[in-house]
Amino acid sequence: GAGMPLPTEGAAFISVQDGDKPAAVPVARGLLECGFKLATTSGTGTFLAANGIDSDAVFKVNEGRPSIADHIVNGDVQLIINTPLGRASHFDETAIRATALDHRVPCITNMSGAAAAVEGIRALQRDEAPVARIREYQMTAPAQS
Repeated sequence: GAGMPLPTEGAAFISVQDGDKPAAVPVARGLLECGFKLATTSGTGTFLAANGIDSDAVFKVNEGRPSIADHIVNGDVQLIINTPLGRASHFDETAIRATALDHRVPCITNMSGAAAAVEGIRALQRDEAPVARIREYQMTAPAQS
C-alpha cells in the first residue's frame, strides 16, 4: 500500500487480533518459505508456535524497549502485518503505522492483503511480477508506426 514496494527478503513483523490468528498461520508459513525471518507480539507468537511456526518475540510499543517501533527505525523489519483490534490497541497500531510510514516499510492491515502480499513476494522472487513483465515487454516490443 501507499506506493511502497514489497520486500523480497528480510524480516516480517506479525501482530494480529485473535479472530485473524488462524489466517495468520498460512501467511507466516508462506513468509518463512520465502526466506523471511518472523517477529511477533507475544499473543501472535504463542498462537503461531502452537501451529509449528517459530518467531522472535518483540515488545509492543507500550510494553518496553526495544519495541517494534525501535526495530522499524533500526531497519530490522521490512514488512508489517498488523490487523486492527479496536480501542484496546489503538495506541500501538497508530505508533506502528506512523513509524512504518516514516521509514517506508509496507504495513498491511488485513489478512486478505497479507495473503496477497505473500503471493506477490513469491512472484517477485521468481521474477514473475506482472509489473516487471509489462516493463520488459515495453522495452523489447517493436515500435508501432
